[in-house]
Amino acid sequence: MANTVDIKAEIRPRAGKGAARATRRAGKVPAVIYGGNQQPTLIALDPRDIMRELHRGGWQSRLFEIAAGDSAIRALIRGVQFHPVTDNPEHVDFQRLVQGERIKVSVPVHFDGEGASPGLKRGGVLNVVLHAVDVVCDAEHIPEQFTADLGPLDFNDNVRWHDLKGTENTRAVLGGDFVVATIVPPAKVEVAAETPAAQSKTPAKAPAKKG
Repeated sequence: MANTVDIKAEIRPRAGKGAARATRRAGKVPAVIYGGNQQPTLIALDPRDIMRELHRGGWQSRLFEIAAGDSAIRALIRGVQFHPVTDNPEHVDFQRLVQGERIKVSVPVHFDGEGASPGLKRGGVLNVVLHAVDVVCDAEHIPEQFTADLGPLDFNDNVRWHDLKGTENTRAVLGGDFVVATIVPPAKVEVAAETPAAQSKTPAKAPAKKG
């Protein structure tokens, strides 16, 4: 199950673009927590907290416990808006989690055993089809990641949904036993050198006529 990350937040009294701009001028990132059959909760976050979690990767399936006012709210990040020039976060959308509710999340895939794979040791390339898998699961049992063992794989072998570890209590959104990654053989580039026989057949240029 995914670890829970604690984040401190301030309650924002007002919604709207003007209020959001004022929050940014104060050095905070405006955010909203929605869902759970409750009114949205407007909050302001420290941008350093958001950037830290985004740089860690896997934030789409990470549980957050947001201390906002007198309450603690468990939520998932559902969207981040970035400034078009600076790439700094400008707004964050959270979804409030309710115990017993089943939700859709994107769980990252971690690959193990690269050094033991016969195909990779012989120069093959890992072609990752899905870096993360969308699943439906209980809000209390969100996997932090799925693990794929590459150790036994040779050329043209696949990692499929049923091969992943950590998929208990989850249902993949994609139907069937889909491919997650493949070991691709190395491409062979053959450059044919010109043989002496071929060179001898090349017609010589006629000498230029003297005027």
